[in-house]
Amino acid sequence: LHTPMYFLLSHLAIIDMSYASNNVPKMLVNLVNQKRSISFVPCILQTFLYLGLAATECLILVAMSYDRFVAICHPLQYTVIMSWRACTGLVVTSWSCGFVLALIHVILLVRLLFCGPREVNHLFCEILSVLKLACVDTWINKVVIFAASVFVLVGPLCLMLVSYLRILWAILNIQSNEGRKKAFSTCSSHLCVVGLFFGIAMVVYMVPESSQREEKEKILSLFHSLFNPMLNPLIYTLR
Repeated sequence: LHTPMYFLLSHLAIIDMSYASNNVPKMLVNLVNQKRSISFVPCILQTFLYLGLAATECLILVAMSYDRFVAICHPLQYTVIMSWRACTGLVVTSWSCGFVLALIHVILLVRLLFCGPREVNHLFCEILSVLKLACVDTWINKVVIFAASVFVLVGPLCLMLVSYLRILWAILNIQSNEGRKKAFSTCSSHLCVVGLFFGIAMVVYMVPESSQREEKEKILSLFHSLFNPMLNPLIYTLR
């Protein structure tokens, strides 16, 4: 277990546990309780943790794809490239960037003036739903959310696609069937997790608004915050 792959996987597990712990307890309380209220500070904290952990998971998944790329395309140099110093640097960068982005969103959020109906039409304090309660123009917040989505979703996804194209080319050049199967099994679990996580996140934060979007967002966010963390251990265990 003392390899870069499992070191990165342990951080993914920590993120998933924290992700679920941030949203699920309050959601369960709301299901059994008629008084479904949350004060301003816990709501903002929930938003901050949700955004920080989501962005960090995106970047950790990129680090994991880079690890697989080096393992398959440069196997003889793997231990040199993916040293403990490099792994630690990747993890620290992922956590730092994720929570700095979340902090920017929260700073822009708390400067807004909120009035009128104070009902968050969502299962938890999700940033887009909280923004709808503001009495002032929120175009700056929306522009920053879109820019951050490009940075943590589109950019990493493009990097992963490039790395997996290189991996596919390397696998096709492997002569033995056993070697090909081993290489495919190494990448399949990560591809499943990436497809689920990035697909849902891009639909929620990058698809233009529509009349039916709000209800779809609730379902996708529930899957994102509850079922995704449950599925990740299953996917990697089966692998």
